[in-house]
Amino acid sequence: MKILFAFAFCFLPFFFFGQESVSFYFENNKSTLDQKELVKLNIWIAANKTSKILSITGSTDEVGSTGYNDTLSQKRVDYIFNKVKTSVKIREDFKSISLGEAGAKSKTKAENRKAIIVFLQEKDLAKEAELIKPKVEEPKDIPTNGLTPIEEVDMHFPEGATLADKIELSRPGTLIVLPEIQFYKNSFGIMPSSQREVFELIRIMTENPRLYIEIQGHICCVDNDVRKLSLERAKQVRRILLSNYILERRVKVKGFGVTKPKFPIPEATEEQAAANRRVEIMILEK
Repeated sequence: MKILFAFAFCFLPFFFFGQESVSFYFENNKSTLDQKELVKLNIWIAANKTSKILSITGSTDEVGSTGYNDTLSQKRVDYIFNKVKTSVKIREDFKSISLGEAGAKSKTKAENRKAIIVFLQEKDLAKEAELIKPKVEEPKDIPTNGLTPIEEVDMHFPEGATLADKIELSRPGTLIVLPEIQFYKNSFGIMPSSQREVFELIRIMTENPRLYIEIQGHICCVDNDVRKLSLERAKQVRRILLSNYILERRVKVKGFGVTKPKFPIPEATEEQAAANRRVEIMILEK
């Protein structure tokens, strides 16, 4: 089974013309299908021996710890993969995606305990390259002149607001910190722990095609960003968005180095350093 993550994040199962999807639902805390869903899966396999699978995405409800849910959703992906791998064609760059509780978008818990297969039917395989190829457009400048930055704290978002909630409540100029996006020391390599928040940003931008953002990088602990690391980190986040079919013209980048710290440099504590060492997005249009 080919699992792609590390520094090149897998694309989510976004539904472009020609792609199909089917969902299979699991009982609470289970990584195997009950008899009803297993029959449904076997019927799908029998009807799709000439189709080609692009990705399988697993998710859970929000019950249980984050670590447990991440593991459970991956087990669900593995289970479905092992059921289909000998009967249905698998694309060479097949993506295995474990969202854990980040995939819990329904208020009904049972609807979040699932695995989704995204596939191409035989009739569309002749156009496979065209359908799967990322759509890249020439960058078009997104005007930011005249936007007054609005710090996240000044928006007074509700306690516990998600990234989606904050974007929904924001207006052009709003800054939103992405605290889970972290990098390896002295590099622009994104740590695996950033997966959840990056996937969520991709999902939101896919579902909101009028959303335009600027990714802003900041670093800590030094007097000068001589290596332009803050900009390279912002660019790395953009690369992941572009590889997941977000149009380049919707994403600007900027590196501020240490020019906009939240706490004086040198920082007095690691907590202050972490607050200075951050990635933010500015809402440009929505």
